[in-house]
Amino acid sequence: MCSECYINQTFVNDDGTTNDHKTSSTPVSPQCDPMRSGVILDTSTLESEVPPLPPRFRFRDFLLGDQGFDDRVQVEFYVNENTFKERLKLFFIKNQRSSLRIRVFNFSLKLLTCLLYIIRVMTDDPGQGAGFGPSPGQHISNKWELIFWVDRKLPVWAIQVIVAIISFLETMLLMYLSYKGNIWEQIFHVSFLLEMINTVPFIITIFWPPIRNIFIPVFLNCWLAKCALENMINDVHRAIQRTNSAMFNQVLILICTLLCLVFTGTCGIQHLERAGKNLSLFNAFYFCIVTFSTVGFGDVTPRIWPSQLLVVIMICVALVVLPLQFEELIYLWMERQKSGGNYSRHRAQTEKHVVLCVSALKMDLLMDFLNEFYAHPRLQDYYVVILCPSEMDLQVGRVLQIPLWSQRVIYLQGSVLKDQDLMRAKMDDAEACFILSSRNDADRMAADHQTILRAWAVKDFAPNCPLYVQILKPENKFHVKFADHVVCEEEFKYAMLALNCVCPATSTLVTLLVHTSRGQEGQQSPEQWQRTYGCCSGNEVYHIRLCDSKFFGEYEGKSFTYASFHAHKKYGVCLIGIKREENKSILLNPGPRHIMASTNTCYYINITKEENSAFIFNQEERKGRPAAGGFYDGPSQLPVHSILASMGTVAIDLQSTSPPDLSAGKLAPPTVNGTGSRRPSIAPVLEIADSSSILPCDLLGDQSEDEASYADDKGHRLTEYVKGYPPNSPYIGSSPTLCHLLAGKASFCCLRLDQGCGHNSFEDAKAYGFKNKLIIVSAETAGNGLYNFIVPLRAYYRPRRELNPIVLLLDNPPENHFLEAICCFPMVYYMAGAIDNLDSLLQCGILYADNLVVVDKESTMSAEEDYMADAKTIVNVQTMFRLFPSLSIITELTHPSNMRFMQFRAKDCYSLALSKLEKKERDRGSNLAFMFRLPFAAGRVFSISMLDTLLYQSFVKDYMILIARLLLGLDTTPGSGYLCAMKISEGDLWIRTYGRLFQKLCSSSAEVPIGIYRTEYHIFSTSEASVSVDDQGEEPRGEKGAEECRGVADHSDHPMPRKKSMQWARRLSKRSTRWHAAQATQPARDHDHRMAQQRLSFYRRSEREELSELVRNRMKHLGLPISEYDDMVNLTASDVMNRVNLGYLQDELNDQQNTLSYVLINPSPDTRLEINDIVYLIRPDPLAYVPDEPRVQSSSLRERFESSTDT
Repeated sequence: MCSECYINQTFVNDDGTTNDHKTSSTPVSPQCDPMRSGVILDTSTLESEVPPLPPRFRFRDFLLGDQGFDDRVQVEFYVNENTFKERLKLFFIKNQRSSLRIRVFNFSLKLLTCLLYIIRVMTDDPGQGAGFGPSPGQHISNKWELIFWVDRKLPVWAIQVIVAIISFLETMLLMYLSYKGNIWEQIFHVSFLLEMINTVPFIITIFWPPIRNIFIPVFLNCWLAKCALENMINDVHRAIQRTNSAMFNQVLILICTLLCLVFTGTCGIQHLERAGKNLSLFNAFYFCIVTFSTVGFGDVTPRIWPSQLLVVIMICVALVVLPLQFEELIYLWMERQKSGGNYSRHRAQTEKHVVLCVSALKMDLLMDFLNEFYAHPRLQDYYVVILCPSEMDLQVGRVLQIPLWSQRVIYLQGSVLKDQDLMRAKMDDAEACFILSSRNDADRMAADHQTILRAWAVKDFAPNCPLYVQILKPENKFHVKFADHVVCEEEFKYAMLALNCVCPATSTLVTLLVHTSRGQEGQQSPEQWQRTYGCCSGNEVYHIRLCDSKFFGEYEGKSFTYASFHAHKKYGVCLIGIKREENKSILLNPGPRHIMASTNTCYYINITKEENSAFIFNQEERKGRPAAGGFYDGPSQLPVHSILASMGTVAIDLQSTSPPDLSAGKLAPPTVNGTGSRRPSIAPVLEIADSSSILPCDLLGDQSEDEASYADDKGHRLTEYVKGYPPNSPYIGSSPTLCHLLAGKASFCCLRLDQGCGHNSFEDAKAYGFKNKLIIVSAETAGNGLYNFIVPLRAYYRPRRELNPIVLLLDNPPENHFLEAICCFPMVYYMAGAIDNLDSLLQCGILYADNLVVVDKESTMSAEEDYMADAKTIVNVQTMFRLFPSLSIITELTHPSNMRFMQFRAKDCYSLALSKLEKKERDRGSNLAFMFRLPFAAGRVFSISMLDTLLYQSFVKDYMILIARLLLGLDTTPGSGYLCAMKISEGDLWIRTYGRLFQKLCSSSAEVPIGIYRTEYHIFSTSEASVSVDDQGEEPRGEKGAEECRGVADHSDHPMPRKKSMQWARRLSKRSTRWHAAQATQPARDHDHRMAQQRLSFYRRSEREELSELVRNRMKHLGLPISEYDDMVNLTASDVMNRVNLGYLQDELNDQQNTLSYVLINPSPDTRLEINDIVYLIRPDPLAYVPDEPRVQSSSLRERFESSTDT
């Protein structure tokens, strides 16, 4: 059925009244829609029936230009209830500022009443009274009446009455406003009762004059003043939004309580003693102070019982109230000590400070930061404010109590995400903010997310504060790109581990460069290598403008190579790069084409910066005469550095200006030319390079050779390589690098090393037949950071014939996006496996590998015991060290202190001596106490925490991060050189010294050496290897044993120790010899001695044979040929047998462990070169000399470099 539809309408009249009308409307259709339920309204009819608005609203619409619609109604909204009571409550209670004014006024009234009471006491005469009984001015004979009646002057009474009326009205008004339904609770409140006691009697005296002089305890208003002061302080803190005022409030309450107790006792005793000794107000105050301080002289005492009773009551109240106040104060003090309190605004504006934000602060992290930060002289006056959300660790607390740090470091417990905590740290006034990630968290991605939020919070609160951020994952870098300096841990880690495979000990080189050192480490050691190594570790990177430099100022207008050549020759400094004023990019070794300008910033390696150097000239230069034996007629004619004296015999033929012949190599020895004269061994460096002096780079010179001669021995099809930028980057923010790439992307199935596919049937590394040794990387997952391990090893400046195959041994299979990123690189494979699985190691080709890189696993970085995070990694590496002793293993550890367990040998006296040396260096305040550990010195172990100093040092040297990225190949700037290495062979020893080598490389190939990686072989003689024992065969004890251990450890030429098991073997042979001496002839003794030696050899070889047999069995099971392993084992066994016969170390299986290696950064120019030295070079950019050739082409290499070959 159809029914009528009704509309309820409400009309608003001009007087504000409303009328409701119910109007029927015509249905839209004769029948209602059965599928719908509800009411159908005709909106056109509804709009027509709504009456128009009053004229005043239509006029407003006309003024505002809104004339299209007249259906608006004015509505007023109120934030609070629009009543008189609510408005009063808002003014007196809720509003912070108005309430604060009311409380200040109330506090002033209470103080005024106390002051009026003191005035009344000072003007009161106890002998006169007024009231009932005696007439005014008559002497009072009854002493008890003095307690109830006082002499109150009329002006004082009038003021007190006015104040009482105001206080009474205010109290009643506040009582009315704060009424919540329980009137008795408000009536019996202590503050209300005190108000009534001190105000109502004065109001009564207005209507009853005879009691005007009655005593009223107005001094009790001090307690009301105390309450008003507390409320006032709370309102102040609330108005200024200060929430951390609990400590201040508690101290204020304690002080006010003490003052109120003393004031109440003073006034009460003085008034009661009016009936007794009649004490003055001062004497009563003196008595209270002496009593409350528990001194009690006894010279002033109350005489009547009411005053004595008051003293008892006051003491009882003090014994109850004061301990409670002190307990609360102590609790708040302890809590404040945990949270660290505040860094005052006055200190922030008058002193310089930096803020360190961390999730959890450990002692190692704190000491690394403090030692590196305060190593710079200009930072000695800075303060460090630590903002950490967790409580202070006990070890950190003990460190911060040391006087050296207690006055410099302030610990605040708080969150960076809270503005209040940032205000406590005065972040807006800080010179810098360091935000460090928690690398030991199990979820490193979550740790990065927290770091990102902290960086955003700091940037939002203090946009002008320089920000130094440490991030863990490279894919999170772009979130903090606004920061002034960013260090991505995984980027640096993988790039450094990659360069360790082609440039040995790059990790040690970079770590020493980014640490601040005095160069005094190891100078007290008896061993020469430790003194040299420690001295060279003091070299750092410094900068100076060319126009301000004594080192480089004279080379303005000369080429970079010329300046580097002569600066090293004259001053011994190593110029490695420059920065133009118009360009913010740093160029490492821009080559001879770059002309030095006065506005250039020079970057050099030296033991100290130029500003701290003293220039000592020789006598010839002081007199202005040319020095004898000079090389050139120019600025470098007079050598200043005394250590270049050995270079005086170098002959330079200035008539020969032709480019040197590269066919004989860079370090070709001098030869005799056709005329019989000696050809120059070191060619001169031109001041301004011309086209004939620019050498063709290696990149362009060997490509045709690579293209023509690189072929597979098994006849496989030659894979075409091109140079270009990787098409797929696994994360945002990666720096584009020109690399060797495949002409076409490899299929994902072809990247699997241990499984064949439709494109090839190879299932192990042997089947591929690689010409170069493998580089195996063991990691837990294929993270985006692993991409930075591949890129430096496939960079365009590395010759194709030197590219090593890369095998990724992953615990978890990689994801497709990672395979998409690496499928364009040549000879990059992956395999699922772990280093603790021998089958996986054999399948991935460990027998054909030169380097095995063990990356720290994220799942093991966090442990219940901090330093146990590396336990699994260390044990696995030790196992591989015993199974494959010829393999070079590069290990990443979480904690640097655990590097002493790498290649661990029990009862090793030399390791014990190194441990003692490390402790001594740490006690001397060295920042590099761990540098003498053999695995670190040789570049075999690395911890990313060592690079934390890179971020800290960038506060003083803002260029260090960029230089480190250029050295590691993370960034490639056009025209900037790259780090590489060159090995010194026996034929290169004619160059003799490092200084001559520096000049030779500069003049021949424009390369800049920066250091040496030296390996020393230590071979023990039989007499030195012997360990003496007594005739009874007992082991040496006490001082004798210690002296023997020190004798081996301190010997500079033979540092490797003997094992205790050798002592057992020699005792066994001596016992056998002595036993046969009494019963057999000399041949019998020789026979027994040989038997003992054979038994010793068998004992020593049994473990090795067992390990070898294990490897052979697994290789047979996998179907791998064992010939290569047998050859390696045979060579190693014979080497071990030779050392057994000579009495050398028995647990070392190759010559590699009879050596020690270390890095010399910018060594002295007269340092003698040794065979097998590896020189670190910064080679100029090869593409910088080919300006007309496009940098990236998709054609073959033969076509790309055809033009350069023709020239």
